[in-house]
Amino acid sequence: MSNQNQHNPQEANPNDLLPNEDDFESQHRDDRGQETSIEQRATAGLSQGAIVRRRFLHHRGAIISLIVFALIVLLAFTSVGTVIGGTGNYTVDPATGTLVIDGFRIAGWYPKDWWTRYDIVNGGAPTLQLWPLQFGEHPFGQDDLGKDMFARVMRGTQQSLLVVFLVGILATVIGTVIGAVSGFYRGFTDSLLMRLTDVIIIIPILVLAAVLARTVGGNAVTIGVVIGILAWTGLARLVRAEFLALREREFVDAARVAGASDRRIIFTHILPNTVGVIVVNATLLMSAAILIEVSLSFLGFGIRTPDISLGQLINEYQGAFSTRPWLFWWPGIFIIAIALCINFVGDGLRDAFDPRQKRVPNFNGPMAEMRRWWAARGADRTGAGALTAGSAADDAPGSTGERP
Repeated sequence: MSNQNQHNPQEANPNDLLPNEDDFESQHRDDRGQETSIEQRATAGLSQGAIVRRRFLHHRGAIISLIVFALIVLLAFTSVGTVIGGTGNYTVDPATGTLVIDGFRIAGWYPKDWWTRYDIVNGGAPTLQLWPLQFGEHPFGQDDLGKDMFARVMRGTQQSLLVVFLVGILATVIGTVIGAVSGFYRGFTDSLLMRLTDVIIIIPILVLAAVLARTVGGNAVTIGVVIGILAWTGLARLVRAEFLALREREFVDAARVAGASDRRIIFTHILPNTVGVIVVNATLLMSAAILIEVSLSFLGFGIRTPDISLGQLINEYQGAFSTRPWLFWWPGIFIIAIALCINFVGDGLRDAFDPRQKRVPNFNGPMAEMRRWWAARGADRTGAGALTAGSAADDAPGSTGERP
């Protein structure tokens, strides 16, 4: 009898060593169950606030941006100090006979101010050196009149940040209240408030803010209030949508049965469940606010002399971009840094409040799937290899064709 006739009919098929769709689907089901269990173990025994805080602290981009933003705020308000109250106009100090700003001045650690003209040093170029680190007398340089650019940029950053915080507070409060009342009561109240919202939305906010700012004045508080009372429309719609869904939940019915008033239901029972949407959109409003303020000041409708802002500095020194670009660079860098930091913090808060964002190890990568499948089929490969080796021995010269 020939050796070919004595081969085992169950010889291994090479195609059996390749994965098929059933193998991957089964592995996907196992991975999803494993991912769920890991998420449950990671958040077991934690409150919702603790879970949100943990997710936010694990968002590296948001944490780094928050630190950078805090450093910018600290640098702006501690370096050149600030002025509280007063008219903000130039006046002569009767004691020293020098030009000062009207108001209560809180001095900072930087020896120069943003309105005094100094002797031009180094041709007005920045004296800041990164290596070896040296600030020099005028680290950001000087303008044509000898005014210190570091002091002016820091004062402009103060004013822009003041606008940002005012817009964030006002727009968040107005948008939350209008959206909550509209979504809770529905009917005529909802229609009236949403039509008011539509009227404000269809008017370009930059045009309306420019008209109002030119009418009522051009300081940081006025600009912040004007933008704040115009920028709440998007948040109001989002809060309304959340209230329309939450007002039908069982805990709201239980509060009504217990005799809770509408105000208590709105602000005690429903509103805390919309904190995620409110916080995230508040950061986005603040990010948009600095760009609106910069645009208004650049066009001449925002903060005006004798005070300054970052947008006003760009407008004032735009002609020097080709000859003395540092006058244009420094305000632009701080504008971009502030806007990016607020946006990244908002992204981190969105991921932290979104329950669908599970920061657990990724078990579904293609290479990881292949490695797990290959390890699971290890026993089959071993058996198939032994079978193939036995067949080769049968085909070898001098073989009897018999197997033990």
